[in-house]
Amino acid sequence: MLVIATLGAERRRRLRRTTRTAPSQPAPTPVAVGRATLIDARPLKGDPAAWLKSVDLEAEALTGLAVINSVLQRQRIVAADAAAHGIAPGQALVIRVGSGGGEQVASGRWTSAVEVTIGGGRRRREAILSPQERLAAVLSGRDVILACEELTLRARADVDAGRWREAAFQLDCALRAAIAELASWSGQGDIDQRIELLSGAAEKASAAAQTALIGGLSAEQTASLAPSLELLEAALRARAAIAR
Repeated sequence: MLVIATLGAERRRRLRRTTRTAPSQPAPTPVAVGRATLIDARPLKGDPAAWLKSVDLEAEALTGLAVINSVLQRQRIVAADAAAHGIAPGQALVIRVGSGGGEQVASGRWTSAVEVTIGGGRRRREAILSPQERLAAVLSGRDVILACEELTLRARADVDAGRWREAAFQLDCALRAAIAELASWSGQGDIDQRIELLSGAAEKASAAAQTALIGGLSAEQTASLAPSLELLEAALRARAAIAR
């Protein structure tokens, strides 16, 4: 069971007027905070404190987040809201894993719980430094954003969420776009070899996309998506390194 609650600031009312005078030194505007509680209906066996010490807390947190994101993805579609998106672990203010009674946890309380931090600080910092450098290059005109990069991110989101039919469609488009766009860097670094690898991956992705049009993918096709996506991501990183 998933329970959604809004905490903090009251919901802002819509004003009849579209504009109003703003103060010269406005106070910070309070913001509402959403709380999503995922409750496992199966009773917990044994001592809750002992369970917390023995369970893989990060795996539990990621599993719960995946379920919440699957609901958000469905809400995005039924609401036809293209701006809606899922929640990355780093975007959550806090993630907790714990246990308690049904009504208790539904109201955001528990008998015993721990706060879970996903990923290490050093790894997060290393992941941030390179994008900052590239953003500076893009903003200064020394580098460009390729269309296939956006398609690749969409494919990654689908693969990580296990949306295999959608992933097949996205990866097919992303690979074809990448092969065409990376041709501009032919002869630089190992781009030619990477394009050749992508061409092989594109054949598999195309076949998977054709299958996805009429139904589910085979186990072999599903298993091929993640490795093909990793090849594409590696090629894009190599291309970005050339532009620095």
